[in-house]
Amino acid sequence: MRAPTLDLTLLRTLVAIADTGSVTAAAKRLAYTQSTVSMQLQRLETQLALTLHEREGRKLRFTPDGERLLNHARRLLILNDEAWSDMQARQVGGELTLGIPEDYASLLPSVFAYFHQLYPGVGLQVRCGTSGDLVERVKRAELDLALVTRQRNSPGGEIIRREPLIWAVGVNQQPSLTDPLPLALYSPGADVFREIAEQALKNAGRDWRVAYTSQSMAGLAPIVTAGLAVVVVTRSMLTPLLRPLDETSGMPSLPMIELALHRAPHRPSEPARRLGELIREQLAAPVDAWAP
Repeated sequence: MRAPTLDLTLLRTLVAIADTGSVTAAAKRLAYTQSTVSMQLQRLETQLALTLHEREGRKLRFTPDGERLLNHARRLLILNDEAWSDMQARQVGGELTLGIPEDYASLLPSVFAYFHQLYPGVGLQVRCGTSGDLVERVKRAELDLALVTRQRNSPGGEIIRREPLIWAVGVNQQPSLTDPLPLALYSPGADVFREIAEQALKNAGRDWRVAYTSQSMAGLAPIVTAGLAVVVVTRSMLTPLLRPLDETSGMPSLPMIELALHRAPHRPSEPARRLGELIREQLAAPVDAWAP
């Protein structure tokens, strides 16, 4: 009797639904139609003779059996991907350059470690800079990839994640929130955060003064934690030394920003393609997961 075998394609669809939070988002990630994703989920349930998901209005929730299978699926896909990459990657070498703002580098340590494991013969170089500058360097093929904040004047790239911007102060000390509001902002042109913050305050009829500027959060953090200024950050940039301000603070609401992956115009190498996939897998998350 032939042993039953789980279909890895169906398991990959299951994981995509769990990671993205919906059939619609999973279909977009996998380049399938929504009906295909739904059909594959149903096929998996039929093969196992189990109910793996339930509907709560528009939301999809995994049953206990679905959660159990999801754990197995993740491990099986990791082993599959490792085996595939190991067989394909050993002959791959060369150099690969990734551009990223300093404040986003902390999002990718596990990606860098895993990439090195998969492609030990590839020399990965990471170049930090402002989002606008990195996009221009990718266009000139000086970088293979760049993960940046999507700028108003350079909207291209593949959107990897959306995050809300928030106002933050020091966890133990904060300035007065009366006008003129003291701000710690990125240097002009360093990122879109400054433009968004100033526009939000202007729309709210608030007055402010720039207390400190820097091209990275590392430069802004000391004055914010000292309680001398308010800063604008994403959820993922919060540290134990920062405290987000909620709507009761009287600060105007801020919009979402988009993290985008830009690729050089030449055909991507196998390492560049794989690094892009790893970054997408690491950072892809449903918007609701980052809601304030």
